[in-house]
Amino acid sequence: MERDETADGRLGRDETPAERLDRNWEDLLQELRVVQTGVQLLTGFLLTLPFQDRFAELQDFQRNVYLATVGCAIAATGFLVAPVSLHRLLFRRHRRAEMVHLAHYFAITGLVFLAGAVVGVVLLTFSLVLGDTAGWLAASVAVVLLAVLWLLIPLRVRERPRRD
Repeated sequence: MERDETADGRLGRDETPAERLDRNWEDLLQELRVVQTGVQLLTGFLLTLPFQDRFAELQDFQRNVYLATVGCAIAATGFLVAPVSLHRLLFRRHRRAEMVHLAHYFAITGLVFLAGAVVGVVLLTFSLVLGDTAGWLAASVAVVLLAVLWLLIPLRVRERPRRD
């Protein structure tokens, strides 16, 4: 067994490289379980909107926001579900390291598209209910909120020394 070295040079878990890959894969799958259902529901909901009576009343701007939002939601779904396909096609081929590496980037890309879809939904909803100015304001707040929660805080924690 080898010791897993942390970013600051201290030693961490006692695990083999294979055990570390297995743990990383399981952690990634658990994270994906959290977001997959939500992004799939959001995508399904968005795909039903054109069949609603009021959809025909959308302005060109709102229709364009809707289409961009659907595009982001579909891309998020694709990237966040891609690790499942990756696992199925590489099953029993001893390619765990490549699966973990690729799935990591698929998950990050999926989260970026999910953020785009969430911001688009906020922009469209507030624009329809309160007007374009409120839509842009609410979307700006959503961008800041998601950037802080999904990017800035994790990066700050990652750069801080660990407290054991």
